[in-house]
Amino acid sequence: MEYKAVIFDLDGTLVDSIADLADSANAMLASYGFAQHRLDEYRYFVGNGARKLVERCLPEERAKEALFVGEALERYNHCYGERLLNKTRPYAGILPLLDALRKKRIPMAVCTNKQQFAAEAVVAKLFPEGTFRENIGDRKGMPRKPDPSKVLHIAENIGVRPEEVAYLGDTSVDMETARNAGFLPVGVTWGFRPRAELIGSGAKILLDHPMELLEKVRFVA
Repeated sequence: MEYKAVIFDLDGTLVDSIADLADSANAMLASYGFAQHRLDEYRYFVGNGARKLVERCLPEERAKEALFVGEALERYNHCYGERLLNKTRPYAGILPLLDALRKKRIPMAVCTNKQQFAAEAVVAKLFPEGTFRENIGDRKGMPRKPDPSKVLHIAENIGVRPEEVAYLGDTSVDMETARNAGFLPVGVTWGFRPRAELIGSGAKILLDHPMELLEKVRFVA
């Protein structure tokens, strides 16, 4: 099978952002006097959007209070806005992969459950201008992954059929998104979740290094 486009998840796929996410959530928790969490715990708190992250890291009883969760989310967004580029960097091998795909004239895009303001800031700072055709984060009117609406919207705008798209991600949410959209689910093992989760959620291909994508998937412009 030949593929004509690539859509990437952002956190845990293109960029290692877990430290900034954890630091920001812990700053929010500390502001309320709540217990903080270890960095590794955040690997399982993230992936379903900022509100779900906040719910998962709050004390159980407070996480049930919708109004409080909304307030804590606003505080978290402020904390993250101050820290989102402190430690976040592209994974080793990502920039060469993007350059190789660009030279092949393969259109690329980003689809993430990260807040839209944060997705835009990270991509603008860490990647060359014009690398991605679209960068869609968590925004009103568009359901979060694993709902396929956002990635199918991107594919339509690029002008490719679902079966011509490879989708790269590091969590079960990403693999389910790809399957729901009819894309090729490509799991990356350098991200936040283990290989077993990727395999169990339907990954057809696993990558241990970004440049393996060009060996395991055939791309044509």
